[in-house]
Amino acid sequence: MTRERDVQLPIDIKGIMEILPHRYPFLMVDRIVELEMGVRITGVKNVSMNEPFFQGHFPGEPVMPGVMILEGLAQTGGVLSSLSSPELIGRLVYFTGIDKARFRRVVRPGDQLVFKLEMIKQKGKVSKMSGRAYVDDQLTTEAEMMATFA
Repeated sequence: MTRERDVQLPIDIKGIMEILPHRYPFLMVDRIVELEMGVRITGVKNVSMNEPFFQGHFPGEPVMPGVMILEGLAQTGGVLSSLSSPELIGRLVYFTGIDKARFRRVVRPGDQLVFKLEMIKQKGKVSKMSGRAYVDDQLTTEAEMMATFA
């Protein structure tokens, strides 16, 4: 999965784990369904009641924390950055900035999040992307994010 011609869509969870260092319970993207190297990516997260954060957020009224939606966006962006620069595959990636974050709709168990990101800039180990998350074609979350690879 290190060269563009080797990437077969969709990329399933096993393929994602070959690219990202994240593991359960903090792996927030289940599948990559669309990819244009260095340009854009679409990932999917199936939100289950079994997610550990639902135990406390909130009992009797489960709501996915916004920070976890941002993490899903960031991880999907990490797949795009890594596949666009294969030397980054498997390396730790750290947030360096989040701008213009907005939360538009509550995400609940049973929802399917669709993460859509576009690359704004990638130079070396630093990436900047614009991301949006949707449920049933309704915007839930949007942000611009910057990250660097270790």
